Amino acid sequence: MKILTPIFGAIILFYSCSNIHGELIYVSENASAGFNFPYFLFIPEEGRPNSPVSIIVEPNNTGFTSDDFNAHKDEAENLATNDGNLGNFLAHELDYPLLIPVFPRGQANWKIYTHALDRDAMLQKDNALERLDLQLLAMLDDAKAKLMTMGYSVQEGIILTGFSASGTFANRFTAIHPNTVSACVAGGLNGILILPTDSLGHTALNYPLGTNDFLEITGHDFDLTAFQNTPQFLFMGDRDDNDAAKFGDAYDENEREIIYRILGEAMQPDRW
Repeated sequence: MKILTPIFGAIILFYSCSNIHGELIYVSENASAGFNFPYFLFIPEEGRPNSPVSIIVEPNNTGFTSDDFNAHKDEAENLATNDGNLGNFLAHELDYPLLIPVFPRGQANWKIYTHALDRDAMLQKDNALERLDLQLLAMLDDAKAKLMTMGYSVQEGIILTGFSASGTFANRFTAIHPNTVSACVAGGLNGILILPTDSLGHTALNYPLGTNDFLEITGHDFDLTAFQNTPQFLFMGDRDDNDAAKFGDAYDENEREIIYRILGEAMQPDRW
């Protein structure tokens, strides 16, 4: 039982590899449609046109910085087609299409952790990286239009998933756009989630630790009710010792001090 319920301006390339168990569509960037980077749309072989579907979204997570865009593209393609990845697994289990954006994570500007939607990423202005969250929404609109021409009935809400940096992206995106997300499944979260509060004690929690400056960062107030009403399954393996709080690309020194002082320096078991 399934519990979840402009048009062709980009260049579309169809991949016919027989071992991906579905159809992979590469959609080029389309600034006029609102997205400055390409995306992959994977349609599993179990997909059934004329049936209601939700789009599964897994933000890309290259796992390293590189100024070679093809490195990020290759990793995103693997993410879309490898059934060992959560998004592809869900696509086959639910018979739903999967969208993978190809957002870069540059070496030259390594502190802009785009794949985790960190504060630096959200503060980008007047360049291709500005508001990656809105660019992802534009990709969704584009993908929905394409799927509808294929006969799919596409539901409004998405299933958002990710692991490690992309899990953090999913958690933060859900806080920013809770009405867009039907369910969020994210893991490997470094023992840190965005907290749905402006402060703890006398310490203000700015994005991405909390919601104190949410209006400044996102352009709208934090919708606590919608966030609470969005089903979320957030998990950590008990042997996971990869703590992003230690690294300067994920958090700055001020954020790190707050994390250690308010939430705990030991990721597990204290902070989680």
